[in-house]
Amino acid sequence: MSNPPSPSPTRWFKALRRTRLGEPCLRTYPLECVDLLRRARIAFQAGRTLKECFRLTQLEALVRMLEEHECDFVDALGRDLHKPRFETVVFELITVKNEALHAITNLKKWMQPQPVEKNLSTTLDECLVISEPLGVVFIMGSWCNPVQMCLVPLVGAIAAGNCALVSPSEYTVHTAELLHRLIPFYLDNECFHVILAGISDLPEIVELKFDHIFFTGNKEEGSKIAVAAARTLTPVTLILGSKNPCYVDQNCDVATTVQRIAWACFHNAGQSLTAPSYILCHTDVKARLVQALKCCLMEFYGPDPRESRSFGRMVNLDIFGRTRDLLWRSGKVVVGGQVTEAEKYIAPTVLTEVAESDPIMQQEVFGPVLPILSVNDVDEAIAFINKQEKPLCVYAYSTNSKIISRIMQETSSGSFCSNDCILQSLMVALPFGGVGACGMGSFHGRYSFETFSHRKASLLRGTRFECVTYLRFPPYEDRNLSLMTWACALSQKSQGWCQIL
Repeated sequence: MSNPPSPSPTRWFKALRRTRLGEPCLRTYPLECVDLLRRARIAFQAGRTLKECFRLTQLEALVRMLEEHECDFVDALGRDLHKPRFETVVFELITVKNEALHAITNLKKWMQPQPVEKNLSTTLDECLVISEPLGVVFIMGSWCNPVQMCLVPLVGAIAAGNCALVSPSEYTVHTAELLHRLIPFYLDNECFHVILAGISDLPEIVELKFDHIFFTGNKEEGSKIAVAAARTLTPVTLILGSKNPCYVDQNCDVATTVQRIAWACFHNAGQSLTAPSYILCHTDVKARLVQALKCCLMEFYGPDPRESRSFGRMVNLDIFGRTRDLLWRSGKVVVGGQVTEAEKYIAPTVLTEVAESDPIMQQEVFGPVLPILSVNDVDEAIAFINKQEKPLCVYAYSTNSKIISRIMQETSSGSFCSNDCILQSLMVALPFGGVGACGMGSFHGRYSFETFSHRKASLLRGTRFECVTYLRFPPYEDRNLSLMTWACALSQKSQGWCQIL
């Protein structure tokens, strides 16, 4: 039986049909996306995801999937990004497992109605905030951390009781296909689906109408997703790339500072939304910092990082070419700079003599290139940061707590970390997300649960007693208004204006 004709060939989604384990993936019609959404919505409306036991079962299955297929994930990420086993296990698999185990431990508490403060008129009533699932959500992961950025939001969606469609990045094709094959074997086949679509198709899929959109990626793509979601009034969470500044003060432990910055900048070949994008270095410490970076990179990756098993590759030739061109047109190379197009290899590179107007300072860079700019003091660093759009992350290295406090308080960013990098974006106890141009909303731990929940205000009243609220009923008389005003004046002193109501 042949497939039904597409209603419009120009609107085909470049999705791939779900297959059995080991079978090749084939292109299919957009009707399948519609069908998967329909199935998920039917499952949600039937109440399939509402019970705590169902959610726990799905979260436990997700953990089991990661444990039983660790080698498959290592192999897929190795083929997509030349990602070392250590980075895959620690920053992809363990990160997701931590999220899932944290949700399993706390789910009962998260699901309980939360009582709120009562006032004079609700003394005999129950005032609750009830967390209810949104419905069917759409999660789009990035290629920088393709497992983490698909499955950490999925943990929150499952914990909150939603159904979900997940779209891994088309750039990391082996990882995407692995998720596409494995998830049907572990998670409920009606509630959770993986689609494989091109980034250009995602806005059209978004227009199918979901109950929440979660997207990680760059600003250009995020803007298109937001516009498409706005057409159906669908709420969005956007985690978008930015230029993340890192200030290095003259009062810092140079050896430790360099190790932590180098790891953050060059793990996964610099392909990270949270890596430092450039250093604002105090002039008094710049020479020592550059020399220490040279020694550190030699220690991390040896004399030829191309031969190191600890260093990755660019995800594709487009990203490789873009990063190489920015590198060649900016500053002066003091470390690295070597490229091999056939391997999509760019050496860990440090640039000095970088101007604010250089191309590498004007665009997002997902690659192993670290520009260093000089500043004379912390005031100049703060002024520089505040001239730019609000970043996803701000980093500061100093042994002076007053310097750290100033940068934290006098700059605005999605997150902040002192004397280290990236770790604030991995903690289940901290919300991680953007502000301004780098996105909106947040996730991790309870914050993921809240992102995928509607907090419903619920007032449970009886009919036996009518407190002062009987004064609200017509006919309106001056006596009733005087009593209301008097009661409001009493409550204003302790609870705020008109708490009587």
